[in-house]
Amino acid sequence: MAADGFTLKGKPQIAMLYFGPKNDGGWTQAFDEARQKVEKAIGMKISYVENVPEDASAIKPAAEKFIQRGANIIIGTAFGYSDTFKELAAKYPDVAFLNGSGTTNGPNLQSFYGRTYESHYLCGMAAGAASKTGKLGFVAANPFGVVNWTVNAFALGAQKVNPAATVNVIYTGAWNDPVKERAAAMALIDQGAEVIGQHVDTPTPQVVAQERGKLGTGHHRDMSQFAPKATICSSVWVWDKFLAPELKKIMAGGWKPAPYGAFIAMKDGGTDIACCGKAVPADKAAMIKVEREAMLKGKQVYAGPLADASGKERVAAGAVLGDADLWKMDWYVKGVITQK
Repeated sequence: MAADGFTLKGKPQIAMLYFGPKNDGGWTQAFDEARQKVEKAIGMKISYVENVPEDASAIKPAAEKFIQRGANIIIGTAFGYSDTFKELAAKYPDVAFLNGSGTTNGPNLQSFYGRTYESHYLCGMAAGAASKTGKLGFVAANPFGVVNWTVNAFALGAQKVNPAATVNVIYTGAWNDPVKERAAAMALIDQGAEVIGQHVDTPTPQVVAQERGKLGTGHHRDMSQFAPKATICSSVWVWDKFLAPELKKIMAGGWKPAPYGAFIAMKDGGTDIACCGKAVPADKAAMIKVEREAMLKGKQVYAGPLADASGKERVAAGAVLGDADLWKMDWYVKGVITQK
């Protein structure tokens, strides 16, 4: 990387590649809503294309069409764009690339993701507060580190309110599969779950919770839009709080991407919460608000002493789990029961 950083050669022109449809109710819609806020913040229109799958044969033509039209800042929105964005960044060294949930970085490429465990910890507190039995369920996509840390944080948050709380998890094997999400949510409720948490892309688990007279916590956006009676808290993306300042840095010149990507805390615009529904007692809602303020001031979810379900120490007293260990998290805290 040049010591003086990356500087655009011409007038800035921005384009985004959306993984899914802009009205998916979740991941992609959160990016589309952020795009509109960023446009106002930087005074510039941002072009976009929807439904670009995680496949190089689709990603390359979509990005290169924008570049040929003069775009010199390309924003991606998918984990599966990572390798292709790395190739494109090498091929087009005068173009700045950003990629949401990516894993690759370089002199003109920066991946970014939010510390979703912070917001899910708070939603776990809401779930623990609203549950009478402490039996919670969680519909998750894939057992990757970024999903496992939301599951564990949800459990830790619930246990802060109710130390006996347990979280039953079903992995669907897909980010966006309403049929599998419905089956998983139904199974969890049949097993006694009173509140359903989620780390999948659609509002389906919340809709099922409402149909069954149960409660839920959402992911990506405020899911009370789809299940107003059920959804008591949602982890929501606030991408514009990160993207607007980052784009201004790129446009100012001398941009230096973070070597391992931007891993955004709540205070810097990763996620936040939409909370709390009526099922959360007022004193517990106040407690959640206090915890959120503490996080904005630097409180850590994965601070020691912390052991996994088998009793093995994972974080020593006085220590905090490092980013590398967060990314590869393949263990669960006490009270988490996983099933496929």
